[in-house]
Amino acid sequence: MIPRRFFLVGASSLAVSACGGNLLGLGPQEPGAIYPLRPVFMRGDGAKVAWALSILRPDLAGGLDTDRIVLHQPDGSMDFYAKATYPDRLGAIVQQTLLDGFEMSGRIDAVAPEQAALHADYNLVSEVKDFSAHYAQTNGTPSVTVSITAKMTTAHGRAIVSSFSAAKTANASANSAGAVAQALQQALGTAVTEIVNWALTAPMPATQQPASTASPGKPAEQLLHDATRGTTRPPEKPPQ
Repeated sequence: MIPRRFFLVGASSLAVSACGGNLLGLGPQEPGAIYPLRPVFMRGDGAKVAWALSILRPDLAGGLDTDRIVLHQPDGSMDFYAKATYPDRLGAIVQQTLLDGFEMSGRIDAVAPEQAALHADYNLVSEVKDFSAHYAQTNGTPSVTVSITAKMTTAHGRAIVSSFSAAKTANASANSAGAVAQALQQALGTAVTEIVNWALTAPMPATQQPASTASPGKPAEQLLHDATRGTTRPPEKPPQ
C-alpha cells in the first residue's frame, strides 16, 4: 500500500501541474542547483557548562525527509521546487546546524552527534515540524517557516528534563528557489540560536550517590552465611 503522505504529495503535484507552475518539481528530478544551508553563528555570552551533550538526528514531519526544497500552495497542497536540492537530506542538515550552533557558542566543549557514540550526560532530541515555503497566492513571493521542537533528556534513562519550541518565519526576497533557500537559512539560524541558548541553561545532571556515603555492607562471610541459612541440614548423629 502506498503511504498516505506520498499519495498527498502526488495528488498535489497533479493539481499544481494543471496550474502550470514552472518553478515546481514535477516528475523525475533532473540535475540542478544545490543550495547549502550554512547559518553564521556568533559566540554566546555566559559561562561554560561542565556536562557533555549528544545531538540526535532529528525526526521530521511527513514530506520533509528529503533533500528537496518543500513548498505549500495556497490550497495547502505540498510540492517541491524543480531542479533545486540541498546537499544532503534535511535531517542531516539540521543535526549539523545544531552541532555548529553549540560549537560556535564557545560555551560547551563536549558536544558531538550521536553517531560519534561518545559519552554524554544529556541527549538533545528534536523534531522538525515545518521547513518549507508558503505561498499566500499562486506565483506570489512566499514566506518560509522553520519550526523545531527540542527536548533535553538524560543520557541514561532518557528522562525528559525540559522542552522548548522555536518557530521562525522569514520573507523570501523573490519567487525563486534560491531566494527561498536563503530565507530558510536565516530562519534556521535564528531557531537554532534560540535552542542553543535554552539548552545551555540546563544544570549539571544529578550523579549517583558516592560509594563513600552509602551504608556499609556486611562482610562477605556474613553475606554467605545469610544466603545459605536454612538451606543446609545439621550433620546426622553417628549411630549408637
